[in-house]
Amino acid sequence: MLRIRLLLCALLVCSSLGAGALCAGEALASHSQADYFEPSTVLMNASTRERALSQMKHLGVHALRVELYWQYVAPGGNSATKPNFDATNPAAYAWGPYDWIMSKAKELGWKVLLTVTSPVPRWATSNHKAPYDTNPNARAFKEFMTAVGRHYGAQVDLFAIWNEPNDAAFLLPQFDSHGQPASPRIYRGLYQEGYAGLQAAGLAHPRVLIGETSPAGYTSLSRSEARRNALHDVAPLAFLRGMFCLNSHYRKAGSCGRLSASGYAHHAYSTKAGPYYVSAARDDVMIGTLSRLERALNLAAAAGAINGGIPIYLTEFGVQSKPNRYLGVSPAKQAEYDAISEYIAYRNPRVAAFSQYLLKDGAVGGAPGSGVHGGFVGFQSGLEYIGGAPKPLYFAWPVPLVVSHTSHGYALWGLVRAATGATKVTILVKRRGSHKYSVLKTQGTNSLGYWSFTSSVPGTSWRVRWTSPSGAKYEGPPIGASRAV
Repeated sequence: MLRIRLLLCALLVCSSLGAGALCAGEALASHSQADYFEPSTVLMNASTRERALSQMKHLGVHALRVELYWQYVAPGGNSATKPNFDATNPAAYAWGPYDWIMSKAKELGWKVLLTVTSPVPRWATSNHKAPYDTNPNARAFKEFMTAVGRHYGAQVDLFAIWNEPNDAAFLLPQFDSHGQPASPRIYRGLYQEGYAGLQAAGLAHPRVLIGETSPAGYTSLSRSEARRNALHDVAPLAFLRGMFCLNSHYRKAGSCGRLSASGYAHHAYSTKAGPYYVSAARDDVMIGTLSRLERALNLAAAAGAINGGIPIYLTEFGVQSKPNRYLGVSPAKQAEYDAISEYIAYRNPRVAAFSQYLLKDGAVGGAPGSGVHGGFVGFQSGLEYIGGAPKPLYFAWPVPLVVSHTSHGYALWGLVRAATGATKVTILVKRRGSHKYSVLKTQGTNSLGYWSFTSSVPGTSWRVRWTSPSGAKYEGPPIGASRAV
């Protein structure tokens, strides 16, 4: 699934041709990017899943990310005592809606990324206390992963082990009593045992993603915070170093062997400052600072901790809109920022996948981090509001559009997500001084639906129209020009 990329020479050549030039993006012919969609609970609910599936088909979804919660399917999930059962036998588990999702994905030809994660059975934790993610029993996890591999091995294209293990809402403890990261070593053990469990299921060389890290956190805590058992997250690069047994200079700090993985998964969420935001904390990794993760992986490979050239999978991403008062931008900005973020990922040859988290908004929750204190963090990164009304992103996501300033005008890039081959898309422009849109160009795409060209036509906003072979009509919202991506 690695992308083979050509440099964007065509854009540079076209922009040098002078005013009025419109050039097709021929260099896009070799570009591709896996594109995962995670609708979350709407597919787990029998009353909402059929409509959600229909919507996703219209939107152009081709691959799903599914989170499999160990506690939800395990026998005696709420019991402090482990029931007497063969934990490697798939028949012992209540797979429920997961079986429906897998069968539908197979029927539609959609790829599946299955992230196996907490909460874990109460009996598999060290303290038997909620939220059931403290020091999970790695040996028990191996047995569960064996059952998962036996049950879903033929239906899953990629596995991932744990969701955001550097986040206190999903794995505890994050820090030890001295304020140093503890979760990386816990996760390493879970990953090794989970990988071995898939092999025990008969998958000799399972395709597994490591990491699934959240974008921000702390490198260390003060001793006073550590003594108070402050529930802070570990910064993703500090977590990476700990997981690979590396010191702050990316040199081996122990006798750990090399881990095998098919890719490094990361959740490169940004703030409401947008996709270009650069955090001052150098161990944070957001969509605008992916080079930090690339460098860290290169250094880890040089230290012998992981295979070299490992691809990056952005397996969870979204731009939050209002009414989220902490991270939300306007609905119009959400559509623009989401497309720019996808383009940033698309242009990076190390990134093998991008994703969209949520079809429909969740309930408005508290501030980031409140989930570990008994509350919840509501995500408003969906294509629809919680009541079902569509946002601009609902119309933009099937036909994302990025317009960037250049020295000679504008560079335009987009994707027809529902296309099954080369097609033609119409780009409209509202020229300066005009109140109406006019056709700027009818542009051909490559076989994957991508297109690009440059234009010197001055405009204030742009939008995209496309009609599918079956007659379905798509029209994106107005998009303004951003700085050069």
